[in-house]
Amino acid sequence: MRQNPIQNESKGFLKAVFFAGGTISLGLGIIGIFLPLLPTTPFLILAAILYARSSRRLHYWIMHNRLFGRYIKNYVSGGGIPLPAKIVIITLLWVTIGISAVFVVSSLVIRIILALVAVGVSVHIITVRTLRSKE
Repeated sequence: MRQNPIQNESKGFLKAVFFAGGTISLGLGIIGIFLPLLPTTPFLILAAILYARSSRRLHYWIMHNRLFGRYIKNYVSGGGIPLPAKIVIITLLWVTIGISAVFVVSSLVIRIILALVAVGVSVHIITVRTLRSKE
């Protein structure tokens, strides 16, 4: 049976939307490495999911990337986050939010919001399963 050309067009459009969403998510995830208010891991996971539906090549790339591929796989599979990564994540989070709260932001309300975000992210990172190294 032949497929309806409208269905093919619709699939192509959805692939383009998933590709664009994956690229935007990847960009936000990379920016989130440097900006503490922007979460990195959820954006990278979303990018992996969207690339899985739009581009095999990019999905493979993000899942096997030497910098964050292993972390995405472990997080998605429920394997967890290694303890050294948790320590680095939480330390960088508090240092960058602390610097922002002290030197950049003058509003007490914004400082409180920054502190709440830091607490929320810290609690999440702490409660995610800790990946034990293979001995």
